[in-house]
Amino acid sequence: MSGSDITQLLAAKEVIVVCGPGGVGKTTVAAATGILAVQQLGGRVLVLTVDPARRLATALGLDAIGDDEVQVDPDLLASEAGPPRGELWVAQLDTKKSWDALVRRHAPDPHTRDAILENSLYENVTAKFVQSHDYIAMERLHDLHSSGRFDLIVIDTPPSRHAVDFLDAPERMADFFSSRLLRWLTVPYRSRLFTAASRPFYNVADRVLGQQFLREIADFFLLFQTMYKGFVERAEEVQRTLRDRRTSFFVVSTLESASMSECAYFIDALDERKLNLGAVVFNRALPSFFAARAPATAARKLERRAGELGDTLTPDADGGADVGPDVVAGVLREISRSFLNFGVVANRQAELEGEIVATANVVTTTLPLLARDITDLEALTELAGDL
Repeated sequence: MSGSDITQLLAAKEVIVVCGPGGVGKTTVAAATGILAVQQLGGRVLVLTVDPARRLATALGLDAIGDDEVQVDPDLLASEAGPPRGELWVAQLDTKKSWDALVRRHAPDPHTRDAILENSLYENVTAKFVQSHDYIAMERLHDLHSSGRFDLIVIDTPPSRHAVDFLDAPERMADFFSSRLLRWLTVPYRSRLFTAASRPFYNVADRVLGQQFLREIADFFLLFQTMYKGFVERAEEVQRTLRDRRTSFFVVSTLESASMSECAYFIDALDERKLNLGAVVFNRALPSFFAARAPATAARKLERRAGELGDTLTPDADGGADVGPDVVAGVLREISRSFLNFGVVANRQAELEGEIVATANVVTTTLPLLARDITDLEALTELAGDL
């Protein structure tokens, strides 16, 4: 897929969800996508990241990235073609702040709101909640999209044990608040009447966990259940945003077997949930010339003639280290073998890419393995040009 294809896709969308397994460069691809949109399309573009690493802020010329949206200096985004056509904004998801905002929005009254926010278990529970980070990322995305302040929002999804966790997080969050476990934890404190069959459970739990601890848990979830209706309605709104035709998913993967397997699984998961797959991005790929026939032939010829060339290329011993023909020949053989080994990897990458393309039947783009780490805006802009 060419850069113009990606640009056309971005022009028709309002939300791009960059997803895939961990460690494949989702945050970098999300940032590069935002830069491409700003330079080619214009408008106000927001990149919402969940990566706390400082390197992205440094690459964008910022001291830090926080929960509030900040604009990247337009002068830093200027290229040979001139200044950028739009504005690039960035923000980093703050799970605690987002949960606080959610409680303030859905609490039925100020007393309940304050009781939840001041509850001793609140911070710990929300930080380690069932898919808490995944859910709040989708919640924040929905909020930003509904505000209408940005023409395009690009979000890189949270690192998850399973790459599809965040897709189901809104539904699972709502299910949790109506779960049997929650009812068992809270029923003794909602009513003095509970069955003889359940009494032994609570007696044991009181001895193991402590009655005060159980009471605190029950108080917390009883308060949280007052927001159940709001959670359910909000989860449905978030799901509608994800399924909207103006939302598209970019699946990022490296061309390694494990990542490609996750990629294929994720593509199937999107299809199963009727979510719009926009593109598959193969990141950190070896250059295609490693798999070409002519360079491989040259590498084999170099290996065969290494001894002959060693005699020719051996430097004169002019006071430096005495390097003989055998050493030079060994270096040449190592170079040729390394190239051929890279060729094996490149061919395997091409096979894996072909399998995904045939299965997914979508547009794809391949980003090269850069010779340096992406630590500045120049490198990010270079990557954006390869999209």
